[in-house]
Amino acid sequence: MKTLLDKPVLFKDPNYNKKVLLFDIETAPNLAYVWGKWEQDVLSFKEHWYMISFAYKWLGERETFIWSLPDFKTYKKDPRNDELLCRKLWKLFDEAEIIIAHNGDAFDIKKSNARFLKHGLEPPSPYKTIDTLKVARKYFKLDSNKLDDLGDYFNIGRKLQTGGFNLWLGCIAGEKEAWNKMTEYNKRDVVLLEKVFYKLRGWMVNSPNMNLIQGTIFNCPVCGSEHTHKRGYNMTKVAIYQRWSCLNCGAWSQGEKVKRDKPLK
Repeated sequence: MKTLLDKPVLFKDPNYNKKVLLFDIETAPNLAYVWGKWEQDVLSFKEHWYMISFAYKWLGERETFIWSLPDFKTYKKDPRNDELLCRKLWKLFDEAEIIIAHNGDAFDIKKSNARFLKHGLEPPSPYKTIDTLKVARKYFKLDSNKLDDLGDYFNIGRKLQTGGFNLWLGCIAGEKEAWNKMTEYNKRDVVLLEKVFYKLRGWMVNSPNMNLIQGTIFNCPVCGSEHTHKRGYNMTKVAIYQRWSCLNCGAWSQGEKVKRDKPLK
């Protein structure tokens, strides 16, 4: 019976970890005029949302990074100007081969693209995405697919408790303590995202092929590990293929077509 390795494998290829980006953004809310509190039509926008921070790390590397509006010289003059912040994130998108985020396809990536467009940036170089929210919904029937609840379910950590919307209001007001807490909150989300991704990735049947990204051939296509072994065969109507199992992430993959000049074992 196969057993998974104790720790996710880090690879010798020095470029590998610089190709898979995990990230999470935080945004300011829209400000608008409404008549009431519940399911109201917006009468008029006073101010549209903007990005206030983003955290990121490269898969498998130790350090998690954070950029927020106060990190830029434009903040004192215009605390709502997120152009330099967005340009930082655009460069990361442009470098990445795969981008991982929780609800990233519907929120983080589209929101980021909206700000890139706002500031006149061209599309970054093409990349693949892995949305851990979609993965959780597709393969499991969990009570909740929220990042915090997944971390709790897997016993791998929780999101930082913010105290609610007042944290965002504090950042908008320029309160240093609020920005410090937002930094910690945003970074912890990315750390938790990576842990959740490691738990889920072996189940991702159609994940990006890491062999193509790493320039390898026989490694696990899901995680890129060389720790794989033969386990049976996949049989179609017209051919038989060698089946492989990964000792690192648990994923199954299909190898070369088997010649039928001798019986299968």
